[in-house]
Amino acid sequence: MSVKKNTFKSITNWLHLWLGLASGTVLIIVALTGSLLAFEADLEPVLFKHYHIVDPVGQRLSLDSVVTLAQNVYEGQKASRIIVHAEANRSVEVRVGTKGENNKGAKLVYVNPYNGQILYKGVYTKKFFQQVRSLHRFLLLGDTGKIITGISCSICFFLTISGLVLWWPANKTAMKQRFKIKWNASGKRLNWDLHAVTGFYLSIFLLVVTFTGLLMSYDWLEDTFLKIADGKQAKEAKVKSPSKGKEIKAGIYQDVLQQTNQIYSGDGFVAFVVPAKPSQAITVTKENTNAMVASSDIAYFDGKNGSLIKKVPFEKLTLGAKLRKMITPAHTGSLLGWPGKVLALLVALFTASLPISGFLIWLGKRKKGKKNSRPARAVQAAV
Repeated sequence: MSVKKNTFKSITNWLHLWLGLASGTVLIIVALTGSLLAFEADLEPVLFKHYHIVDPVGQRLSLDSVVTLAQNVYEGQKASRIIVHAEANRSVEVRVGTKGENNKGAKLVYVNPYNGQILYKGVYTKKFFQQVRSLHRFLLLGDTGKIITGISCSICFFLTISGLVLWWPANKTAMKQRFKIKWNASGKRLNWDLHAVTGFYLSIFLLVVTFTGLLMSYDWLEDTFLKIADGKQAKEAKVKSPSKGKEIKAGIYQDVLQQTNQIYSGDGFVAFVVPAKPSQAITVTKENTNAMVASSDIAYFDGKNGSLIKKVPFEKLTLGAKLRKMITPAHTGSLLGWPGKVLALLVALFTASLPISGFLIWLGKRKKGKKNSRPARAVQAAV
C-alpha cells in the first residue's frame, strides 16, 4: 500500500512540477490582470474621472435626449446598451453598434446628463479595462488566446488539487509543521512554506476562481453545470413585445427608467439591453444594493411603448439562472462586496507568485541533486 502511495505521490509531484513550469508565464499574466479587474468598477471613475464624473448643475436631461445625442455621434448606429448610475454626479454610458461576446465593432459614448456634453467617444474594445480584460481572457490573441488561457486555467485547477495532495503530511509530526510558516527558517524553507502553507489556506478560494474561470472558458461545461442545477438545459430568456405596429413611443427610455426605479428600490445602477428590433422586449437589470450578496433584478418592457411585460426579481430566478448571474461576480470577488474583492486580490497576487516560488523550489532540488551526485561519481572514479 505504501509503495502505491509513494508512486501516486511521485507521479503527482512530477505532473505538478512540469505543468506548473509550462503554464507559469500565462498564469502570471492572467493573475495580475485579474487583480486589476477585481477593482474595475472602483478604479474606472478614479483613473478616468474626466468622462465619468460630472458637475450636477441644472435640470437633468431626459434619458431619451441623452441616447439621441450619443447616437448622433455615430450616425446610423443604434444604442445597444445604456447604463445609468444612481449617483447624481455620474455620466451616462451609451454603447452603440455591434454587440456580442467580444463587443466587436461597438462604440462607446459618455454623455453629461445635465448639459448634453460628449465627454468621451471611442471604440469600446479600446478602453483600458477592456484591453486588460482581453489580455486576461484572450492574451490579446483572440480565439487562439482563449484556447491557451482555457488550458492554463484547467492546469491551475489541477495544480491546486495536486498541491493539496503534496501538502498532505506523511505523519502526525509533520502535520504540525504544515499549518504555519516558519519565518526564521532558511530562504529555501521559507520559500517552500510560502508556496505550500499559504497555498493550503487559499486553496478553497483558488478552486472557486479557477472553476468559475473554466465555466467562462468552456460553454459546454457551463451548460452542463447549469443543467445539473436546474435539471434541464438553462436558456436565456427571449421576451417579445406584445404590442403591434412599428412606431416607437417618444420618451420610452425615460419612462422605462422611472418604472424600473419604482419596481426595484435601492441605489444600484440600471442597465438597459436594447434589442436590434422593437418587436423584442427591452431587458433592464438593476443592481440590488439591499442584498447581502451582490445580485441584480430584471424587468422586461415592451420595445415599442415601454409598458411593463414582466418583472423577475433575483430571488424568483431558477437555481441555474441564479448561478449563471453569479459566475462572473464569484470569479472577480465582487459577489461579496469589498471583502470579496480584497480576497480576490490576495488570491490573484498569490497565484502570480506560485510559478516563481515553484521554480525556486525546483531549482533548489536540482542543485541539491547535483551536489549529492558528485561524491558518488568520486567514489566510482576511485574504484
